[in-house]
Amino acid sequence: MENHGPYLVAALYHFARFADYEAFRAPLLAKAEENGIKGTLLLAAEGINGTIAGTPEGIANVLAFIRARPEFAALEHKESHASKMPFYRMKVRLKKEIVTMGVEAIDPLKTVGTYVDPKDWNDLISDPDTIVIDTRNDYETAIGTFKGAVDPHTKTFREFPRWVAENKGLHNKPKVAMYCTGGIRCEKASAYMKEQGFEEVYHLKGGILKYLEEVPEEESLWDGACFVFDERVSVTHGLKEGEHELCHACRQPITPEDKLSPLFEEGVSCPHCHDQYSEADRQRFRERQHQIVLAKARGERHIGA
Repeated sequence: MENHGPYLVAALYHFARFADYEAFRAPLLAKAEENGIKGTLLLAAEGINGTIAGTPEGIANVLAFIRARPEFAALEHKESHASKMPFYRMKVRLKKEIVTMGVEAIDPLKTVGTYVDPKDWNDLISDPDTIVIDTRNDYETAIGTFKGAVDPHTKTFREFPRWVAENKGLHNKPKVAMYCTGGIRCEKASAYMKEQGFEEVYHLKGGILKYLEEVPEEESLWDGACFVFDERVSVTHGLKEGEHELCHACRQPITPEDKLSPLFEEGVSCPHCHDQYSEADRQRFRERQHQIVLAKARGERHIGA
């Protein structure tokens, strides 16, 4: 893949039996900081998940440290690049789940759908016997999705089980194919679907990121950009940085066209959220934005940015 910036970004996750995950937090954080790495890693009894960024050497050192654990020896990661550091600090958090669905006993190590490589994904989702489901949240699907995919319009991944229960028509086709950003949500969702009695369940290996990396744009069935959880906001084919930014009032991705709207005010409102806030709210946001601009002029980062 062509290098599109000096910072290497590594997205990773791995489901594993990891009983002593709490003890791994401090040494992992120390190793990341020692190598100048920033980002967020989540640790739980079910494994590890997160995205980190830094120099190629620093990323390699941290990944080697993680893979030295027998639980994570087979850990895979996805690489992309960023023109500037996409994170502000390094965090290692302890969680109940590495991706929160909120359903007890869903275990991808016990029951899970079938992985589908990006090169085979087009054939699967073009099959009329397949229903294609986007397992991401509404603000992610709003800027890009696979053609013909069903959008659950969920606000959080916790809502996915209820959406499945309320949509009995999902059983009308024999095959269910699911996808998400990096693969972790659709892997857990596939385990849930199997538990619910769906027999032919598939999920995109490596997620949208791997698809955009490996499938040529002229052959792609992806439409739009892919939301990412860092300061790049979105990536496109070839994992090039997209044109989206975040509205710092509502945290929704916005396009250059959105910024031309009379409802857009930097750090205060955008077309997505202008009607959600009172004038008092917007005045508070204006003061925050003013402080952010002043901090930037001093070469600092305001804590509220």
